[in-house]
Amino acid sequence: MTEHSHDAAHGYASDKEAYLKRMRRIEGQVRGIARMIDEDVYCIDILTQVSAVKSALQAVSLALVEDHLGHCVVDAARQSDDAGAEKVREAAEAIGRLVRS
Repeated sequence: MTEHSHDAAHGYASDKEAYLKRMRRIEGQVRGIARMIDEDVYCIDILTQVSAVKSALQAVSLALVEDHLGHCVVDAARQSDDAGAEKVREAAEAIGRLVRS
């Protein structure tokens, strides 16, 4: 995981609690999948739950991308063309990682 310095609040700051709530729910789903495996549940039922977790993570990812574009990229573009271009490049790389996974 890489960390980027950013002095201002992150784009998701206003929704931080909602993101944490969603991630706790996903964490519970993952623990549930582990339990299903431990209890020898039917493969298709486990795969259905894996698909649900993947969809939930994708929804969080898309919301974070939207927050990043609407906050971090816009703020950087207001500072300078170079700063804006850097944030756009950074976002494009992150989106590329998301679509390849």
